[in-house]
Amino acid sequence: MEKSKRCLRHYEGQEFRAVSNDTGDKVLVGHPVVYERKADIGGWFAEVIERGALDGCDMTDVLFFVNHQQSKIPLARSRRNNGSSTMTLRVDDAGLAMEARLDTENNPDARAVYSAVSRGDMDGMSFAFSVEDEEWEGLDTDYPTRHIRKIARIYEVSAVNEPAYEATDISARDKEALENAKSALENVRSTELEDSDEIEVYKLKNEILSK
Repeated sequence: MEKSKRCLRHYEGQEFRAVSNDTGDKVLVGHPVVYERKADIGGWFAEVIERGALDGCDMTDVLFFVNHQQSKIPLARSRRNNGSSTMTLRVDDAGLAMEARLDTENNPDARAVYSAVSRGDMDGMSFAFSVEDEEWEGLDTDYPTRHIRKIARIYEVSAVNEPAYEATDISARDKEALENAKSALENVRSTELEDSDEIEVYKLKNEILSK
């Protein structure tokens, strides 16, 4: 059972590039999810996806978009990584590796994003996901850390522009999520508990970065 709603993340520094394979297909490759990379979430807290968080993750149907524009036709899709999939996903030592084969001849959006990545105008990746298990560290400080230990499901991955918020790795459409994060953290800190060890992560489920 998924214990939190969808979240969006953009982490800088991922490998993301455009290539042509042996058959001449136009392909985008990269890592939308990277292990053990600390990201700043709007200045409210840090977040780390722990190694192994993708073990058993539901990736049965994952779409590829630009800037999470889910109202548009997906540029590629992975259905259980079967033979009809135009995108393949693979968990490796770095995190989640992606390879998306684009139809640049018939789809102008695919042609545009392939050109943008080739030119270096677009070099970021992001992903939409839900969390099954997490742990918080330093909730009594001004800048706690959220350790994501288990990702329940990945819904889509996206090529993204630079984030709209300076000094943050969250994508531009997450303004509401940032506000929810701040509110949830303030609520936790204002709650008096007899034993601090009784603070459970589930008190933040469906509040932190809910969409």
